[in-house]
Amino acid sequence: MMLPEAFTARVLRDLGAEEGAALCAALESEAPTSVRLNPAKAPGGPVGEFPCGELPNLQPERRVPWCREGWYLAERPSFTFDPDFHAGAYYVQEASSQFVGHLLEGALPPGARLLDLCAAPGGKTTLYASLVGPEGLVVANEIDRRRASVLADNVRKWGTGNVAVTCCDAGPLGDFEAWFDVVAVDAPCSGEGMFRKDPAARGEWSEANVRLCAARQDEILREAWRALKPGGLLLYSTCTFNRDEDEGSLERLLARVGDEAAEAAPVDVEASWGVVCGRVGAFRTFRFYPHRACGEGFFAAVARKSADVGGRMRTPKPRRTLFAAVDRKTAAELSRWLREPQRMHFATVGETNYAWYEAQFEAVRTLSEALPVICSGVAMGQLFKGVLKPDPALAFCPELNRDAVPMAELDEAEALRYLRRQEIAAAGLSEGMNLVGVRGRGLGFAKRIGNRVNNLYPNSLRIMKQ
Repeated sequence: MMLPEAFTARVLRDLGAEEGAALCAALESEAPTSVRLNPAKAPGGPVGEFPCGELPNLQPERRVPWCREGWYLAERPSFTFDPDFHAGAYYVQEASSQFVGHLLEGALPPGARLLDLCAAPGGKTTLYASLVGPEGLVVANEIDRRRASVLADNVRKWGTGNVAVTCCDAGPLGDFEAWFDVVAVDAPCSGEGMFRKDPAARGEWSEANVRLCAARQDEILREAWRALKPGGLLLYSTCTFNRDEDEGSLERLLARVGDEAAEAAPVDVEASWGVVCGRVGAFRTFRFYPHRACGEGFFAAVARKSADVGGRMRTPKPRRTLFAAVDRKTAAELSRWLREPQRMHFATVGETNYAWYEAQFEAVRTLSEALPVICSGVAMGQLFKGVLKPDPALAFCPELNRDAVPMAELDEAEALRYLRRQEIAAAGLSEGMNLVGVRGRGLGFAKRIGNRVNNLYPNSLRIMKQ
């Protein structure tokens, strides 16, 4: 499908004939493929020796320059058939969008609370989760229930246990006034930066949709500003080129908040990266054009909320009580399954036992009793006669104590059978419950009973493609 005529005309007008033509030509070229490795699931050696089944050898010259864990691939492999992909060893994330991590380097206070306000499918969420660490908390919101479910699956596979996934519009999160150290808005947009990667975006584009997106972004930014602490950092991004959704959105926000906005710290950007840097009032801006930088079209901006802004932190009143304390025997059994149980808080929601990092448990409780939280912490499972039947999510958690359960290392063919929920051979599995995985990374659980193996991989995650 051709580029939309109105888009092409605007690009040529705004960028000039030569620069505009170079952008349009780049949008007709092949998109690069990039991934971001999960530092919690890396081996002890250099990240460049990170073993993954379907990834080519990762060479230093193929690094994404603005992201430590980012790598370009020489070609796009079949990620669906890579067990390491399903184990959360890496995330397939467009290189330009990985720049948000660079914007936050050195800017996160210990125990930071970060709101990812438009989070699905989870590329930036999982990046933020790695950045804030076990003492921090990422609240990842997605208004669409189906997309929120995909987000929750990706969060579980990443395994860090420091993310709460919510499903609501921006307003209820804005009611957590001055609660977050960072608010990241990857705004829903007209998607012009995806014209090369996603041809369907061309057919969906229209000037009317650009205006609709700009209005929606204004609403989201208004709630984001309410949720941000004085002194906190606002990170705004889109995957589009037009000014109305990029600089225009910032100008409209600044018109509302006035001198409440302050400059963020300078951001180092090397000239070789091809990033176009600019300013809109207090905001530092960063544009990625695919004819200049090795990545898709992307816009990012960052500013602070002035520390002098008045007001106090407020949270909505709780609507329900969800968390039930566990007894001593239950806590002892759950503790057996984690490497550092003293860092965790155990509680029961419904019939499932969960673990949260103690540092953020009260924050998660406050969120969960006021908002629709569909995923948080680490689901550990249910107890039967005092013994834990582990939840599939526990297999992805790097905090899992490998002494609690035998691990069966599967070869590639057997791992794919497991991921399809097919029968796997009993040989190599111990009697009873087993963690199964590849290259030391957990995929899920299976239970051997004699010569038969119960495949416990979730039906909703199984590979359907042949």
